[in-house]
Amino acid sequence: MALDDNGEERRPWAAGGGWEDVRSRLPQLPGISGRFVWVIAGVVALLWLASGFFIVGPGEQGVVRQFGKVIRQTSAGLNYRLPWPIQQADVVNVERIQRLEVGFRSDPRRPGSVHPVTRESLMLTGDENIVDAQIIVQYRIKDPIPYLFRIQDPLGTLRAATEVALRSRVGNTTIDEVLTVGRVRVQEETREFLQQLMDAYESGLLVTEVKLQTVDAPDQVKDAFHDVVRAREDRERLINQARGYREDLIPKARGEAQEVIRAAEAYREERILKARGDAARFESVLAEYRKAPAVTRERLHLETLERVLPGVQKIVLDGQAGGQVVPFLPLRDITIHQQPAPPVAGEPRRGQ
Repeated sequence: MALDDNGEERRPWAAGGGWEDVRSRLPQLPGISGRFVWVIAGVVALLWLASGFFIVGPGEQGVVRQFGKVIRQTSAGLNYRLPWPIQQADVVNVERIQRLEVGFRSDPRRPGSVHPVTRESLMLTGDENIVDAQIIVQYRIKDPIPYLFRIQDPLGTLRAATEVALRSRVGNTTIDEVLTVGRVRVQEETREFLQQLMDAYESGLLVTEVKLQTVDAPDQVKDAFHDVVRAREDRERLINQARGYREDLIPKARGEAQEVIRAAEAYREERILKARGDAARFESVLAEYRKAPAVTRERLHLETLERVLPGVQKIVLDGQAGGQVVPFLPLRDITIHQQPAPPVAGEPRRGQ
């Protein structure tokens, strides 16, 4: 509190020209007029108003707040808001796919190098075995307002929710399924459960993909566990080989059986047709025999002789000539014997 010369409180705003007294007491700068001060004030005001322009890039969205309350969202391009402290703008990328690692951390200084985080990766399976599971979550921002103002730490919340979702799915699955055939199902169920948790938290995040990385037994029992796995793989391999042999042998046996059946059916048809042909031939012969029994009997007798003695020279004689002195002259043999033999090479002919 300032006192005047009489010891009383000095009040520059009191009646009687207090403000003029204050203005007169301020230090006067030489060479500065009142118009120049107004020009400077105008420039400062223009700069303050120009600070309200902001740019939203492709794939981004802007959120404008007025005294902390969200009033609108902006699209990509040049936008304007009232300068601070009246309005503020937050810009977030809603199309960029981001990555979260749970159970391990990548070393940015050494690409490809990771170090495990066992407090996140070790978990209990449904058959009371311990498994070391590492997972990668890919996500993006689908709604910027909940992402900015509903939860305080979106990344930490997503990490905790991922761990909860993975532990719940692995806890309902046996270790063999997690390591082999159930891996894809665990990934899909984890993604669905994680999205449900993030929607319940109103995080504004969309989980696009969940990938299980290393899923293995702990280091202390890894070798023994791998021996068990290899034994099971050998068992499955032998079972598959036996099944393959069975699948190869049974069709062959069935094919051979069908072949034998078809051959028997063909033989049956052949015998039936042959029997029918023989019967038809016998009936035709019988019909001819009834017309001329003697001639037919003689013809059958001769045909039987030709069939029984195919390589023997046969001579047919009349029965009435059997009582004569010379019933048969071997003229053919005599003619053959009387034919001269062909000359031998180098031997002179007769008469030469």
